[in-house]
Amino acid sequence: MVSNPEFLREGSAIHDIYHGDRIVIGADSDRAADIVTELHKPFGTPVFRTDPRSAELIKYASNAFLATKISYINEMANLCEKLGANVDAVAHGMGLDRRIGSPFLQAGLGYGGSCFPKDIRALLHMAESAQSELQLLRAVSIVNEQRPYVVLDKLKQRFSSLRNLRVAILGLSFKPNTDDIREAVSLVMMKELLKAGASLIVYDPIVNQAKGNPVLESARFAGSMKEALDWAEASIIVTEWDEIRSFPLLQYNQESLKETIIFDGRNCYALAEAERAGVEYYSIGRPAVNERQPSHLLHS
Repeated sequence: MVSNPEFLREGSAIHDIYHGDRIVIGADSDRAADIVTELHKPFGTPVFRTDPRSAELIKYASNAFLATKISYINEMANLCEKLGANVDAVAHGMGLDRRIGSPFLQAGLGYGGSCFPKDIRALLHMAESAQSELQLLRAVSIVNEQRPYVVLDKLKQRFSSLRNLRVAILGLSFKPNTDDIREAVSLVMMKELLKAGASLIVYDPIVNQAKGNPVLESARFAGSMKEALDWAEASIIVTEWDEIRSFPLLQYNQESLKETIIFDGRNCYALAEAERAGVEYYSIGRPAVNERQPSHLLHS
């Protein structure tokens, strides 16, 4: 038996097949390992051979480490908001250190999907079975579970009540370039908003139907960004699709669109850009732009 874990990113799997960092082969039999090594030879990817148990742990430990970077920078984002710092600058300065690197240091709403949450749970269960406590990894999971409520708290601070507030959810999938909504932060946020009495409209370039999901069935689907923004009083950027990232901030307040207050859960826009556009803009780990006093008048 050979353990040959995959390291393919959802939405980029074909690219990763031809541009992988390593092929991990875990086997107790040299002959079996040689056969699988030969199978991978056409891809020209470096091969690392080890025992089966270590190969399996490499997979879990790799995903857990990336998740740790995400939760770490999100903790820093919380601190930046308290101290008046800018998490984008902090992350950039950290990433310049080659020992740290910049990938997975983007503050936001945390991770979702089928891989990171599943692999972290598996690693925690594996450690528990071996009577080993992974305290850091448990904290990573707790931090990530709190991320949806960071933006929801900003929304509650801005409005005296969420009841009857018209909210646009921009992006449903857990990451761009996939229609996967498994453990997507959008569903958590929508459930909480519906519970608070808000009315929802959603827009995603690919996920455009409820698919039998009761949370999605409680929302209206928009056919375009403009339709969603024209209806909403507050908009929450949940998934950083290129279409959403490139939507000009100046268009948020054009006469053809109803003015909407922006809550950017992925820090898609530069603060200076939001300032120039004159929009009321709240992001993660950065100062608010054109902040106004809490109000219920917009949706009374």
